[in-house]
Order: sequence, then C-alpha cells, then structure tokens
Amino acid sequence: MARGDRRAYGLARVAVVVRAGAAPLWWLGVFSAGVGLLVPGLTGRRIGVMAGAALFIVAAAVVVCARRKRYAGLARSAVRAGKHDVLQDRAVSVRNWRRGHRWWLLLGFAVALGGSFAVPAAGGMLLAGCGAGLRLKAAWLGRLERAGDALLWVRVDWLAANGGRPAGKAVKGYRSTGIAAGDAAPGGARRRTAALV
Repeated sequence: MARGDRRAYGLARVAVVVRAGAAPLWWLGVFSAGVGLLVPGLTGRRIGVMAGAALFIVAAAVVVCARRKRYAGLARSAVRAGKHDVLQDRAVSVRNWRRGHRWWLLLGFAVALGGSFAVPAAGGMLLAGCGAGLRLKAAWLGRLERAGDALLWVRVDWLAANGGRPAGKAVKGYRSTGIAAGDAAPGGARRRTAALV
C-alpha cells in the first residue's frame, strides 16, 4: 500500500475478523461433542474423548500458529488510516464472516455429528479446538495492538468474498488508528463503555 495513497476505504478490524468464527465453532463443537457422548460409537466413549482431546489441542495450536509471521509483518508495516476512511462496525464484520461461512459451519457440524457414530465426541472437540484457536489468535493480535498502541485494520475490498482471510494474498498492508477508534477493544472483543455516574 503506497504511503501517498489519499483515497478513502472501508476498513474492518483485523482482530474482529479473526475472532468472528471463534464463538460459532466453539459452540457447534461443544454441542456436537455432547451429543456424540450419547452414542457409544465404534471405538467407545473413552477412546473417543481421548482422541478428541488430542484433536482439540492440535487444532488450537495449528490455528494459533498459522500465518503468525504474515500477521506480524503486516502489523509492523501498517500505515496510518486517513481521516476519510470508513471504520466498519464490529457487528457488521462479524455478520459478514458468519454469513459467508454459514455453509462451512453447517457442514463441519454435520460431519462432527456423523463422525460420532465412529469416534464419539472427537469431531466436536476438533471444531471446538478450531474455535479456541481463533480466540487465542485474536488475543495475540490484541497484545500486538496494545504493544504498538494502535488498532489494526484491513481494507474490506481485500478480504475474501466470504468476509474472511485478513492476512490472505490479496492483503497488501494494514492501516492503523488510535487505540480508542471503533467499537471493538484490542483483540476484537466488544468495547466496554465506562458506566455513567
């Protein structure tokens, strides 16, 4: 992204886009794992839960570590957002991601439930591990933002058609704002407003 670029763009928070899938993956995973425990399966519940625990840890670690260098590099080279750039609300970014991924979420849920007849709870714990990994990655981005005292934003038109991939090949750079900009705190969580006295 050229430093002299004065055009205005729609910007989405990087951490919000990363975090958008955490809750649906977690809850779909927890629900399908719970249902899976009701089915003895081919391997039995004990083996299913042990396999699921291993899958949970591996999935969370893979999701957290994936493309960290790319995120960190884009964060280091972020340029200041222009005064005419439009900051996308947190709710809009989350809704766009979830709408764009709804069929993948349903497919993952169906596969996790179906897999319970073979290995109880394992598929659900895998989904939940992916959700936990996204939450941890968003928290890591929040620490980057706090360390740099700046929030990281990505151009909406550089995101994938499904509202995701904030560090994909199409993303040429991030923009930054002050830590108080937008309606999401560092890490992408809802910003808590101070109580009125």
